[in-house]
Amino acid sequence: MSKYKAYGYKGSYEEREGRSCVRYKCGLPCNTIQDVLHQRPNWIEVKDDGEWDFNWCDVGWLRENFDHTYMEEHVRINHFRNHYELTRKNLMVKNLKRYQKQLEREVGRIEASNCDFFPCTFAMPSEYHLFVEEFNRSPGNTWIMKPVGKSQGKGIFLFRKLKDIIEWKKDGSRSEEQKDGVQVKSYVAQRYIENPYLINGRKFDMRVYVLVTSYVPLKAWLYRDGFARFSGIRFSLSSIDDKYMHLTNVSVQKTAPDYDHEKGCKWQMQQLRRYLTAKHGTEMVETLFKEMDNIFVRSLQSVQKVIINDKHCFELYGYDILLDQNLKPWLIEVNASPSHTPSCQEDYEMKCRLLEDTLNVVDMEGRLTGKEKRVGGYDLMWNDGPVYREDANLQTFGSSGFTANTHLGCVNDREKQLRQLLKPFPCQRKA
Repeated sequence: MSKYKAYGYKGSYEEREGRSCVRYKCGLPCNTIQDVLHQRPNWIEVKDDGEWDFNWCDVGWLRENFDHTYMEEHVRINHFRNHYELTRKNLMVKNLKRYQKQLEREVGRIEASNCDFFPCTFAMPSEYHLFVEEFNRSPGNTWIMKPVGKSQGKGIFLFRKLKDIIEWKKDGSRSEEQKDGVQVKSYVAQRYIENPYLINGRKFDMRVYVLVTSYVPLKAWLYRDGFARFSGIRFSLSSIDDKYMHLTNVSVQKTAPDYDHEKGCKWQMQQLRRYLTAKHGTEMVETLFKEMDNIFVRSLQSVQKVIINDKHCFELYGYDILLDQNLKPWLIEVNASPSHTPSCQEDYEMKCRLLEDTLNVVDMEGRLTGKEKRVGGYDLMWNDGPVYREDANLQTFGSSGFTANTHLGCVNDREKQLRQLLKPFPCQRKA
């Protein structure tokens, strides 16, 4: 790794004169992140075995190389070693259940109820008998089966009868399309949200971005932008086999015959928040977004003691949140490698802003003081405790008066804020 420690030291530009490049490696081909890294002033790409200061890798590279890689003080990499404790569907639920029991034991049931934001879920096949007991208590309910290690809607199906999953287990998959040549061994059975909030009759979920720069102490940032992903067909429980109706993944929707590749199937988060506010009022929507803040913080706390903290690591999580008809948010899953592939020009521009600001927070250039509550589109949500807006009084997290320093779906005037916050890059200063 690099012996060049310029970016581990947060000194002035004068003190770091002549040390004005960041050598980066990126393992994701033809992706938005490549464009953002390439356009970053004074960042230079290295290939193959070249020494690097910053690595945006995929989880496969991490698994094969992390334990064998020496990293100096200033080096940064975009995953924590065991990120999967939150991002594998079965482990996420396992950690949330354990954390909820811990809260009930140490604090009480009311505090534990703050974790009632994930659907009833069982790890299969290890919890198959527990699942059958729950299944028999509520006959006729719809369940959804998901492979734990796959993404983009692969291998997912809905069912209402036990024989459907018994047959599926025998085959390893329900169809050749879902099999992909590999038998799925681990999966989760999750109670399907049968009363999703609908817009124009269509189901949607929300993709929200949370950046964690440390687990000990926990330091997490919430991005102002995000989007809602819509299904292409009006929702109905009369047909549970139609993936275009029940799965909102863009990778699924874009294969639909009538998919519009120009418009896509997304709303920006600001548009969704305006719609909900117009329909339900400011107070209800603020309560909804406060409950979403609770999901982000509690889920991170649930893995705080099991994630291997490393000062070289950060993680950009993609949270998938579903609303029901009562405006209750449900955590569906958390992604360690949220897709940066754009579905349209607007989506590309949003993801470029997100990734640029991620690099601004990680701050390889040493331009921040470390005391910032906002960097571009990111707002500091948790810093070893709740972070409050400047005009808010200190109150207990989760209380009715708590005003979090979060602005999801609000105006993202990031360029103006960055101009005020950041020193220019060295090359820009000299110019």
